[in-house]
Amino acid sequence: MAGYILRRLLLMIPTLIGIMAINFAVVQFAPGGPVEKVLAKLQGTDIGATDRFTGAGADVGRQAAPDQMGGEAVTSKYRGAQGLDPEFIKKLEKEFGFDKPPLERFGLMLWNYARFDFGQSYFRSISVIDLIKEKLPVSISLGLWMTLLSYGISIPLGIAKAVRDGSRFDVWTSFVIAVGYAVPSFLFGILLIVLFAGGSFWSIFPLRGLTSDGWAAMSWPERIADYLWHMALPLLAMATHAFATTTLLVKNSFLDEIRKQYVLTARMKGLSERKVLYGHVFRNAMLIVIAGFPGAFIASFFAGSLLIETIFSLDGLGLLSFESVINRDYAVVFATLYVFSLMGLVINILSDLTYMWIDPRIDFESREV
Repeated sequence: MAGYILRRLLLMIPTLIGIMAINFAVVQFAPGGPVEKVLAKLQGTDIGATDRFTGAGADVGRQAAPDQMGGEAVTSKYRGAQGLDPEFIKKLEKEFGFDKPPLERFGLMLWNYARFDFGQSYFRSISVIDLIKEKLPVSISLGLWMTLLSYGISIPLGIAKAVRDGSRFDVWTSFVIAVGYAVPSFLFGILLIVLFAGGSFWSIFPLRGLTSDGWAAMSWPERIADYLWHMALPLLAMATHAFATTTLLVKNSFLDEIRKQYVLTARMKGLSERKVLYGHVFRNAMLIVIAGFPGAFIASFFAGSLLIETIFSLDGLGLLSFESVINRDYAVVFATLYVFSLMGLVINILSDLTYMWIDPRIDFESREV
């Protein structure tokens, strides 16, 4: 097992390099960039998603632009650079690190990322690592609790539906699951705001933030209650769709195992239904459920939480990544990509270890990575 884990850890290195290389190459051919972003801001034509434009690049633009505007027209590879002094453009390129060749920039980025040195945000007066730390509690809260909540409900419900397949309980719960599967999380979130967050009916839950003002001065029981009070609606909105999907997966997996010959043999030997279900079927049926755990966690941690963070005014990593892409803040874009990729690879290894814990018959030592 130790050898397999070591091989998987070593395999993470070329995988991470490959992910970063592909995205770095795509960015080189993508239209626009941080330099064009500064020029558009100076020209008054910027239409970015946010107006948080207070970082190093913006400062350079503010300080240098008055002396450079209206200069001799030059030919430039940047749109909006006509009429600006070439020295001003070079100053912007140096500020963003674009004065170096692409391969040199990529190598330097990998060396810094290996030491978790993500540099400074282009358009925010804060380091990228501090920015990620600032947004991380929201994303961890949404991703971790949503995954635990959806699996905690889906597994027992899916087993109950499989055991009672075709019964009235199965029919009614299937109707609820179908509704949860059909309604998008963000739409359900808007409905919850209208009903319970002061939209048109009751004002029971808060509409924004992870905690209330004065949270630091509260006692620990009050802090926990306040935190859960703020998380109730976002988690309910996110868990509905995931809960429906996982429940159907658990039910179908259990039904497939229950109909196999070894289950009939176990029953013929006189084993109780509980012993058959949890001693034999559960171990085999849960393998496919565990296989989907890494993807479910990463999706809820990033892509799945983007709209929820926006609707409930939760400033997490999903919203940060989206804003950084729109605003061409490549320092934040590549840092969050690196963090999410690393997390996904680590969780995949943990998923394999969980496989072995549930079914010791699985031998990873005999597998070739």
